[in-house]
Amino acid sequence: MAIKGRTALRIGAVVIGLAALGWKNFHPASSVPASDVADTATTSAPVDHPSTPVVPPTWKLGSLTLTPCELGQPNSGLSTAAWCAPFEVPENRDDPHSRKIALKLAVIRSSAQVASKDMLVMLAGGPGQAATESWPGVSAALQPLTAHRHVVLLDQRGTGGSHPLTCKDEGEGTEGGSEDIDASADRQKQETLRCLKQLEDHADPRYYTTTIAAQDLEDVRKALGSPTFDLVGVSYGTRMAQQYAMRYPQAVRSLVLDGVVPNELVLGEDFARNLDDALKLQFAQCTANEACRKRFSDPYQTLYQLRDALRANPHKVSFRDPQNYQTVQRTLSEYSLASVVRMFAYSPLTAALLPLSIDAAAHGDVGPLLGQAKLLSGDLSDTMNGGMQLSVICSEDADLLTSREEDAHTILGTRMVDTLRTTCAVWPKGSRPADFHEPLKTDTPALLFSGQLDPVTPPRYGEQVAKNLPNSRHFVLTGQGHNVINAGCAPQLVKHFIEDLNPKALDATCLKRLQVTPTFIDFNGATP
Repeated sequence: MAIKGRTALRIGAVVIGLAALGWKNFHPASSVPASDVADTATTSAPVDHPSTPVVPPTWKLGSLTLTPCELGQPNSGLSTAAWCAPFEVPENRDDPHSRKIALKLAVIRSSAQVASKDMLVMLAGGPGQAATESWPGVSAALQPLTAHRHVVLLDQRGTGGSHPLTCKDEGEGTEGGSEDIDASADRQKQETLRCLKQLEDHADPRYYTTTIAAQDLEDVRKALGSPTFDLVGVSYGTRMAQQYAMRYPQAVRSLVLDGVVPNELVLGEDFARNLDDALKLQFAQCTANEACRKRFSDPYQTLYQLRDALRANPHKVSFRDPQNYQTVQRTLSEYSLASVVRMFAYSPLTAALLPLSIDAAAHGDVGPLLGQAKLLSGDLSDTMNGGMQLSVICSEDADLLTSREEDAHTILGTRMVDTLRTTCAVWPKGSRPADFHEPLKTDTPALLFSGQLDPVTPPRYGEQVAKNLPNSRHFVLTGQGHNVINAGCAPQLVKHFIEDLNPKALDATCLKRLQVTPTFIDFNGATP
């Protein structure tokens, strides 16, 4: 994430972040076959003369001239070979003479001699993540399709290499952004204003919305020669996919939506309910198992007992940083507990650790809970741009966001919603089309995925969107959390779907092999 530390904006990245935690399976970088490079080297220069600069190979695609590039991955030495081209757009699209911003555009080239006319487009989550940085998280699912199709990766404006809305860090943050949540409303406003002050000379946050980003993508499509797109949206990227399909239906060949966000949804309004529902399902796996029940009794009850104790007595705790083994001291409060628990719930593996970690914390050992949370929040904060995230949410959702009385007693409570409303009260807002929150209605072929235990985008969201997509299938993957496109045989289903565009004919029997991850009884794992 570009905004780190004690900024109120970090709340957005950690709390609103819809995607990052499911993407932990990084894969070796793909490479373009040497023959491709040789075949496409349209210009070259002698290399035996030391004073003659070497001209890189180029690839002409539509009106664009691309050159070889490497897509780096935060916190990793891995990179992905791709072809990149500069792409410039006006920041204010209503004023062509406004400031120009450079977008980062990359294409993963197909290995086919003659690729299909349609192209895959990966739309990243967040809001705030960059497509070029998120690609490794979905490459296992989409790589087989590159045998015949190019993949377009465009960092959405305000993220990654596309004029990111970056504010300088003022210090170390805490696990889960907990101190941001603990901060007073006045302090949250001050931190937001501090960030805006840093941005004022080079960016206008009003112009970093989903709608304007969809216009950028359409410009890229035309520059590529007007191919049709197979949109693959992940989490927030599913909103982007639906909005693009609403505005440019002729440009979309198919839709793959993983962790579905309905257009009708006000981002943030269901956070408390969704987390509580997911925790109940997750902990029910434990209470249904004799060994787990004997070891932890009722984890849901233990969690709320711990929350109540911290509400009455927030206090400083110490634990070992799992990355450098240094002693770290943090204030553990009911809000920081809720934030950490939510992060654990994204992934089935970390969710399986929750009863054990909560039990340890309830007995005074916070190391397992906060140590793991520090790893998770570090990965997330390095890939999420909180400024862009606020531009999206403050323009598209915040005015519709209300605190619900029924959420007040849940583990998440209303604090996150209150914080968003506080922050958005000072963050500049762009415009929103009148039909922005209308459902997408189209007969474009679509494939939808949800995780049974997803704490952010539960299966009912997928059902809601699928109702208006008559040529679609929606799969709910047993025991999975947020973002499931890599789980089980889902990649094969995606491949067959995009190749044949017949979702009704897909044989999804193989998905039945997916099971719930057994709860850890101790740090050696589950019972045999």
